[in-house]
Amino acid sequence: MSLPKRDGVNGRYYLIHKPDTDPEVLKHADQCIQDVLDGTAKENHSGSPMVVRNQSGTPFLPGQLLDRYLSKLPLKGFPCEEAVVFCDALRRLAGWNEIRYQLEKYIEKQVQERYFLVGEREDGFTVFPPCTVLPELRPEDVDEGLLHFACYVAVCHTVYGQSFESLTTEHILGLVSQIRPDMVKELKTNGSGKLPKDIQRRKTEHFTASANDAFATIRITARDSTEECYAEILDYLCAVLEQEEFPRSYSVEFRGKEKLYLPIPGLPKKGVNQLFACAVQHPNLHPAMERYARLAMREFEWYQNLADEACAMPGTFAVFALGLEGEPWVPLVCDYLDLCDDEHSSLQEKFIHAFFKKCGFTVQTLPVLIHGVQSMQGMKPAKEFRTLIANEESLNALLEVKRHLEDYLPEENCPDKRSQDFLWQDVLWGIWGQAAQNGGGKVIKAAPAELREQYQKIFQ
Repeated sequence: MSLPKRDGVNGRYYLIHKPDTDPEVLKHADQCIQDVLDGTAKENHSGSPMVVRNQSGTPFLPGQLLDRYLSKLPLKGFPCEEAVVFCDALRRLAGWNEIRYQLEKYIEKQVQERYFLVGEREDGFTVFPPCTVLPELRPEDVDEGLLHFACYVAVCHTVYGQSFESLTTEHILGLVSQIRPDMVKELKTNGSGKLPKDIQRRKTEHFTASANDAFATIRITARDSTEECYAEILDYLCAVLEQEEFPRSYSVEFRGKEKLYLPIPGLPKKGVNQLFACAVQHPNLHPAMERYARLAMREFEWYQNLADEACAMPGTFAVFALGLEGEPWVPLVCDYLDLCDDEHSSLQEKFIHAFFKKCGFTVQTLPVLIHGVQSMQGMKPAKEFRTLIANEESLNALLEVKRHLEDYLPEENCPDKRSQDFLWQDVLWGIWGQAAQNGGGKVIKAAPAELREQYQKIFQ
């Protein structure tokens, strides 16, 4: 029997959510679900939206396949393990973003609306409504497998989602904890159970540590302040981040005997700051610190235990610690700055100030400034900058950057003179601030006579 014409956007896929969907199309959809489980289905990201194809090449939206699969599962005696196997297979094939919404809505309908009295949000800032257990709900009315599945969905939002999705995790686990607090307590103690035992907990003569994927936390206690201790801790951190099941946004809670912090004014004095300030004292550990930083750095991901005004991408403190060691670490610093979220992150400004106060403006260090001004909105200069750059070598280095400014722009903007002009104005502002306006007239006028020509070239 031949299939009808595709009814998805631009004929890209078949819709299967309508009551009058052709039975032959549904048959192909069910085959696609089985192919996902068997590992023989194929994804296609070449167009939008992305689709999943069965072995016959019939395309479907991954979210609709998930809806169809879940709709066939019993709510009494819910087969959690089977559902998790399918969801994991579809996530690996299509990506978390393609199934996140459907899973959230399924828990909302089958757990929240069935077991809870849902109230009204009191203000526009609360993401989820208040929920209280239905007074008439009996223990036998609640399916344990469904609650376990709700916990699975909650953990997935933290592990595979963006940082803000941890709010969904908290909401779903808050629902479960009202009915089965023991389930949530188990998650708090052991996580989802997917992490290897030696990652969940590790204990040596130098340190103790634990990692919890459900709550995105890494807790470390150093027993001494030796190089061997910090080497083992860095090895453990890297081992945690190499686990696919561990979230990309997380907290590092560190306790150690050595009360040392990075020499960067305004940086939050948290344990993760202390850890890398101590580790960087040992040059042999610098490669391990870089390894951690490169595993940790992810755009739009955050250390979860820092206040909003001090929000920082994972890897931040390792990068800052190495960056203050000087020129060899400039490439790492620039890679870090390129990943910073320019709308929300500004902690790097404090590092940039400390970096140039220590290293000065040279041909080797100036890339940090160029990448830095692009990593945030309106970077302010340190008051010492105009003095630090007021020498022939530094000014010549800045002129050399100006001649090759296109090298610092995304490829699509390189031929764009306007983009280069905007970037240069940001660079000038990042050194002289408001004095850089109006062609830098005030700066040029105040410049020593022997350097005035260089200042004029910089501002022209």
